[in-house]
Amino acid sequence: MRIIENRDQASAAGPADWFTGKVRIDSQFAPPEPARAAAAVVTFEPGARTAWHTHPLGQRLLVTAGEGWVQKEGGPKIVIRPGDTVWFEPHEKHWHGATDKKAMTHVAIQEAENGSPVTWMEQVSDADYLG
Repeated sequence: MRIIENRDQASAAGPADWFTGKVRIDSQFAPPEPARAAAAVVTFEPGARTAWHTHPLGQRLLVTAGEGWVQKEGGPKIVIRPGDTVWFEPHEKHWHGATDKKAMTHVAIQEAENGSPVTWMEQVSDADYLG
C-alpha cells in the first residue's frame, strides 16, 4: 500500500503547447507499472481549453464545477455542467474546456497504452471555439 499525501502533489500550469488560456492541473494519481490509469483535476479559467487530442484507450471526464464545452471532431459543441460525465471513445479526436464566460473544473481519467495516455494535435482556433 502507498499513500500519496495531497501536500506532496504540487499544482502545475497547463503547458501552452497543449492548452489555450489559464489552466491548472492537479494530478491525483499516476500509474505505477503495471497499472495504466491516471487522473487529474483540471481547472480551466473562462476562455481556456485543450488543444485537439485523442486518447488511445479513451477518456472519462467528471465535471465538478462551473460550465464547459466539449466537442468531438465533426460534431456540435456541447455544454457540460457539474454532475455530467463525458466518455470519449479511443482515438476520438476532441477538445474540452471552459465556456467563454464561466470557469470549469473536471476530473480527467485516462489510461496509457505503450506509455502514452494522449496524442496532442493542433490548437482549437478562437473561431472554432466561439463558433
